[in-house]
Amino acid sequence: MGLNPKIDNWRGKRVWLLGASTGIGRAVAVALHARGAQVCVSARNQLALDGLAAQCPGIATIALDAVDADAVRSAAKALLAQGGLDLVMYCAGYYSAQRATDFQLDEMNKHWQVNYVGALHMLDAVLPAMRGAGRGHVSLVSSVAGFRGLPKSLAYGPTKAALINLAEGLYIDLHGLGMGVSVVNPGFVETPLTAQNGFKMPALISPETAADEIIAGWEKGEFDIHFPKRFTRWMKILRVLPYSAYFKATKQFTGL
Repeated sequence: MGLNPKIDNWRGKRVWLLGASTGIGRAVAVALHARGAQVCVSARNQLALDGLAAQCPGIATIALDAVDADAVRSAAKALLAQGGLDLVMYCAGYYSAQRATDFQLDEMNKHWQVNYVGALHMLDAVLPAMRGAGRGHVSLVSSVAGFRGLPKSLAYGPTKAALINLAEGLYIDLHGLGMGVSVVNPGFVETPLTAQNGFKMPALISPETAADEIIAGWEKGEFDIHFPKRFTRWMKILRVLPYSAYFKATKQFTGL
């Protein structure tokens, strides 16, 4: 059962994707453009944005760093001057393996700024207009790494856990105003971030498959969009285990 207003027709819908020049975000942009949406993509990498615009004529691009609140606010102002936004998605992400045995404060803070604070900048920039219009959908890309603590995820995991909690609070506050809110919790997707992993990733899927899952979730009105189910359902079971069983299972499965 969907918790959000369903989206049954993308033609003419105005969509802004932040952090979407590669991976999942880029695949979502391409898929929505093919469905007739008016898509704008923002990211730091101007060359990647130019390549996307060349691949999909009609996609608009705005180069910016989501960590820069003024840049995000300026981009949102320009987009909103052209009309209301039907959907915004924050999918900017940064990952570097971290363990407490090699604690690096700079890396911890970089994860926090890119993965979480950037999302706050987006919300600050778009929520007033969306609340005023009484419509629109906000989607945050988190990860199953946010479900519970994991080895090598000391910096990454907490930022994703924060996004899940943030999405839950947003839903509570915005659902009654006619808005939609969703959190996207992928398993392993073949992206530049996961390319760093030096282990075999179970149930690895392509960005295009991930994009189809996300869009299907939006269309159904889902709040928690997680995939691939053959992997994420096991992660959800681990989420509710008592600590004694969870720590034992994590060590057994990862060897760490």
